[in-house]
Amino acid sequence: MNKNDFYEKVADLKIELTEEMKMKLEKYADFLLEYNMHTNLTAIKTKEEVYLKHFYDSMTLTKIANLTEGTLLDIGTGAGFPGLVLAIIYPNLQVSLLDSNNKKIKFLEETVTLLNLKNVKIIYSRAEDYTQKNREQYDYVTSRAVAELRILLELNIPALKVNGSFLVMKGNAEKEIKSSENALEKLNVKIENQEEFELPLNGGHRTLLKIKKLKETNLIYPRSYDKIKKKPL
Repeated sequence: MNKNDFYEKVADLKIELTEEMKMKLEKYADFLLEYNMHTNLTAIKTKEEVYLKHFYDSMTLTKIANLTEGTLLDIGTGAGFPGLVLAIIYPNLQVSLLDSNNKKIKFLEETVTLLNLKNVKIIYSRAEDYTQKNREQYDYVTSRAVAELRILLELNIPALKVNGSFLVMKGNAEKEIKSSENALEKLNVKIENQEEFELPLNGGHRTLLKIKKLKETNLIYPRSYDKIKKKPL
């Protein structure tokens, strides 16, 4: 996806990109590809793929949520997707980027400095440790392609405010949704919206879920990651 195609598709999402935002996205793409030559951050190797499979893909969350303001936690953010992209296009959204990989944290720190982003906080931690200690703090929590849905639910939901939304990004998710029914009940959450679509240029199928938190999360969650993985809810 070249830049002009990207701008057209983004406009279809009703996102207005300023010249400053366009410049920051281009700097981000260039720095990511340059950094990726010595530190493995992404399997994507071209700017066209970055614009489609990282930038545009991240922005599709606007299909299910109004992210112009509030607080968002991106768990397992990796090289900053979707959280850092959202921070660029929504300067009034306070974004926390969490990852347990020190090399990716270093990249994020350098990128935030390069782009002079004032609305981003970077957190070096394991998800279960952070969400156990920072409960009911965020309006939105999101994760892209990090783990199976029922595992993500237990890791992420504790950090979400009551009535907040967990924004899930998946490929084909029908089986995962079905196997998560018990987790949804135990964690007092419900699927409020589900969007299915294809990325442009045969980029692949996408499923977005907006999951609403109905009540405070029981203090026993999240369990240790070993327990979550061995016996998901």
